[in-house]
Amino acid sequence: MKRSVFLSLLFFTFLVAAAEGQSVTGSIGNGTVAKGQTARGTVLITIPGGLHVNSNRPSSEYAIPTVVTLRGSGVRLGRVTYPRGRNRKFQFSENLINVYEGRVSFPFTVTVPENFRGKAIRVTASVRYQACTDEVCYPPKTKNVVLAARVN
Repeated sequence: MKRSVFLSLLFFTFLVAAAEGQSVTGSIGNGTVAKGQTARGTVLITIPGGLHVNSNRPSSEYAIPTVVTLRGSGVRLGRVTYPRGRNRKFQFSENLINVYEGRVSFPFTVTVPENFRGKAIRVTASVRYQACTDEVCYPPKTKNVVLAARVN
């Protein structure tokens, strides 16, 4: 009995760790942006092996898409570009689902106005995604990251 409880707890811990395993990072330009200029920003999600997340257009009405939302003050943010995913067939679905695996970049642009008064910009990126294995999907999650760059 104790062994079965232990194994159940171990399995549950593995599931929780797997669902939390994605990391979200990013950057703006090379860390600096000039006033009156536009720089490229990138949000990066890293998905551990054995997991995938639904793409922005998963092609399944039940799959929750990955969505990147940007917020910044005093700057103009361009649209996020979503890469194409990979169509895959899973045990839990009769149809192909478009997914992201490994490291996935979501580029965007940020423009700093000529009259910007600060010494740095900060952009908050929120990434909402649903991670899955080949057999099961976890509840959707949102992870936030703050991207910063100095202003010249």
